[in-house]
Amino acid sequence: MEQQSKRIPALDLIKGMSVIGMIIIHTLLTFADVKSQSETVIGSFIVFLGRGTSIFLICMGITFMTSRHQSLSSSLKRGGLLLAAALFMNFLKFIFPVIFGFAPDNFIQRYGWHGPIEQQYLYLMLLGDILQLAGMSLLFIGFIRKYVTNKYGILAIGLSIALVSREVSGINLNYPVINYVLDLLFSNDFPAYVYFPVFPWMSFIIIGMFFGKWYQELDYNRPQLFKSMLYIGILFTLSGAPLVFIYGDYNYNGFYHMGPGGVLYFAGWTLIFLWIIYKISVNIRENKFVRLLKYCSKNLTSMYMTQWILISWGKGIFGFRENGITTVLALIVMYIALTFSVQILLDLLKKKSQKSKPVEALN
Repeated sequence: MEQQSKRIPALDLIKGMSVIGMIIIHTLLTFADVKSQSETVIGSFIVFLGRGTSIFLICMGITFMTSRHQSLSSSLKRGGLLLAAALFMNFLKFIFPVIFGFAPDNFIQRYGWHGPIEQQYLYLMLLGDILQLAGMSLLFIGFIRKYVTNKYGILAIGLSIALVSREVSGINLNYPVINYVLDLLFSNDFPAYVYFPVFPWMSFIIIGMFFGKWYQELDYNRPQLFKSMLYIGILFTLSGAPLVFIYGDYNYNGFYHMGPGGVLYFAGWTLIFLWIIYKISVNIRENKFVRLLKYCSKNLTSMYMTQWILISWGKGIFGFRENGITTVLALIVMYIALTFSVQILLDLLKKKSQKSKPVEALN
């Protein structure tokens, strides 16, 4: 009962919504032509939704601090597993279609490569997305949770990572394996393109850890926690906005490789959004849709991998960025249904496997 009281239902709903949201966003970005993405109201709105990565990361930081698994070893183990899962997902996303001959030509041509085909495949295998960020971050934040006991110390680390992120961006030692790790940390684009480098994106996770620690100190008082989020969110937004809009070249530099001002600005709006969702969620009763979102939250990692693999395979059938908005909307519905179908099938296989274990032990 004590463990249940620590859970924040609003975060489960947000993570659940993020699962459905990412299917919508990834389907549009993969299949919609440029006009549909930028010149239609629906396309522009979905692209805007894609800027909500910080919401998921701050939620990850909060739940990391209140998780039952508090040991450093569990954090390191999960980080390693996520990195392995990320490579496996990239293999199924990119290399599997090439092996079996259903990868569209214009997807490979999009990158304008002229080097050996093996180098192009390596680039795709090592592509860095949110799973790589989560895995790399877990290798660090476990140490923070174990050794930094003051919540303001945790916040200082998170803000410091944002502060130096533009300065360390592009560090390159020109040794292949080491350089890939540096890619994931600092994004030097060699040998891989990393959408979410640890610097600065881990800042959002650590900001979430700050609130998770505060939540513990408040004796799991949810209203007080979200009120604090609102106030700090307003402070962050007001601090980050002038940096982004006046000194944008350094502090924003594009969504994926933002500087310190961008982190403050996006973190601020995220905290305000979390407060809004919390205020809405306290008046929501348990219903089928809420249960659906909780199901998505519980299976977030596997559904993330599933939808990306299915969408990537679909490029061989529906083309890469060749479809109008009407077709894309139909594909969104189809991919939501497919992702849930595969997840339910995985659940059934898992349940069947667990039931068979006692029988095997008796034999």
